[in-house]
Amino acid sequence: MVIVRATAVAAAILTGAALAAAADYPARPITLVVPYAAGGGNDVIARIVAERMSAHLGQPIVVENRGGAGGTIATRAVAKAYPDGYTLLIATSSLAINPSLYPNVGYDPRRDFAAVGLIASSSNVVLVHPSVPARSIASLVLLAKDQPGKLNFASTGNGSSVHLAAELFAGMAGIKINHVPYKGSGPALTDLVGGHVAMMFSTMASAVGLVRDGSKVRALAVTGMTRSPLFPDLPTVAEAGLPGYEAVLHYGIVAPAGTPRPIVERLNAALNAVLAADDVKRRLSVEGAEALPLGPDDYAADIAREEVKWSEIIRKSNTRAD
Repeated sequence: MVIVRATAVAAAILTGAALAAAADYPARPITLVVPYAAGGGNDVIARIVAERMSAHLGQPIVVENRGGAGGTIATRAVAKAYPDGYTLLIATSSLAINPSLYPNVGYDPRRDFAAVGLIASSSNVVLVHPSVPARSIASLVLLAKDQPGKLNFASTGNGSSVHLAAELFAGMAGIKINHVPYKGSGPALTDLVGGHVAMMFSTMASAVGLVRDGSKVRALAVTGMTRSPLFPDLPTVAEAGLPGYEAVLHYGIVAPAGTPRPIVERLNAALNAVLAADDVKRRLSVEGAEALPLGPDDYAADIAREEVKWSEIIRKSNTRAD
């Protein structure tokens, strides 16, 4: 009984301390870790929201890039950080994907993190080389069925979001297409333009210039459930012949598990206020992303759905990390 009471007292003291810290939060600068090198879409989106959230919170938010191992090194480090709200992570769909790709990844996306909020979603765009006779998703599927295993598709690497988007497409369409992984979107798109591969599910931000040019590649559809404001004339894959298809990249913010709920809610309120601003929506749109604010619980549910969905695609396609 004494032990039980002592434990209860200790828990109450810790709870009281956490609540006191939350009441003063934030009292010093916050670090927002981007698990990739500077300059990519994750980094740009992190800096867009960090700049404006700083003003709402009254403290600087320092963006820190820690690349390596497909984002797993930084993600693992944040999972083990002290849960006081001063170390946060920009999370993409890879948060839910990587545990199925890498052995001993070192974190559980649901157990080891407190979801703060979703920032935005970004569709991919289905591109084909002009030599490919398909001019729609339906005709692309028919072509692949007529020539099983003959069409090659580029990606930014094994297990990348664009790779898995293509694997989901192939599985739902019942077709066989061959994967050609590259080290990044630059070389993949270069070979697509050169006709060395037939098609690619590219991130929107990487493909905007090519799609607008219209002469080097042909855009067939976007992979979200709704059309992209950047290219409203492009249908979704779902409406163009593959009902139910959706493959989008999600950007959000998570904190280490155990971060006091009042701190999580303070961060979420600041994030959602930023995402409501028209100039922020415009800046995200330039990156091919659409603001999509969610509360902590809804974002946690989104992470769980992403893990279930993509782990099944990884298993069926026998995908392994590079």
